[in-house]
Amino acid sequence: MTAPDGLRLHARDYGSRVAPRLPVVCLPGLARTAGDFHALALALATDAEAPRRAIAIDYRGRGKSEHDKDAANYSFPVEVADVIAVLTALAVGPAVFIGTSRGGILTMLLAAAQPTRIAAAVLNDIGPVIEPKGLIRIKGYVGRLPQPRTLDEGADILKRLFDAQFPKLTREDWLDAARLTWSERDGQLTLNYDAKLAHTLDGIDVERSSPPLWPQFDALAGVPLMVIRGTLSDLLSPVTVAQMLARRRKLDYVEVADQGHPPLLGTPDMIRRIGTFVRNCDRARRE
Repeated sequence: MTAPDGLRLHARDYGSRVAPRLPVVCLPGLARTAGDFHALALALATDAEAPRRAIAIDYRGRGKSEHDKDAANYSFPVEVADVIAVLTALAVGPAVFIGTSRGGILTMLLAAAQPTRIAAAVLNDIGPVIEPKGLIRIKGYVGRLPQPRTLDEGADILKRLFDAQFPKLTREDWLDAARLTWSERDGQLTLNYDAKLAHTLDGIDVERSSPPLWPQFDALAGVPLMVIRGTLSDLLSPVTVAQMLARRRKLDYVEVADQGHPPLLGTPDMIRRIGTFVRNCDRARRE
């Protein structure tokens, strides 16, 4: 598909375009791709009880979307416009948005800008207040990962960096993570994102918090909402979750043990829990 400025964007489209149930739109994290949602999107699209369309988007500079020559365009306003362009091109009506980290911020921004597009939302390890400590950690590796020669080496690199956040992952889990981080091109591994994304974090300061997004969070007040937090997360704090729960008493809160930022959504338990939430959204919309 084509972005408003002509750059080419890519999305994965699962299931039937005419499925009668609410579609799902999956928005990944800062340096992540649509591939993160493959297991979840496939399960939702092929659910025997409630099959539905599921779309996972590669933002510009990620996955199979084109890289932008101007790193300044890796910004929230441009990415919100890109998401709207993709949804318009694919003729997607009101949908359940599942946003991981940056994808959750884009979901809140979209709710404020075009609320009728959002029928429900899942915010994965993100909220209106973002902890500077977590942003500093992310700043330390985005665009700065060592270059592995093999996927095995890539798995070792990721384990060294993130084992404290994900202490229970297996060797195969780390290999899966490496496959989602690098792709083989011309005989060598290359990052699945533009390393210039690091510039989006240039202004991060551990002493200065980002402006809170409570008005954008409150834009989701009229739709069903699920919030997921990893117990080891350094980006979404228990204090912020408590404030979110105080504002939304019917919020569906899920805590994932022994995982940090962000919890993995492709596990059987998370697929089951999100599947139940989405089916409940169908029923609520019919009533």
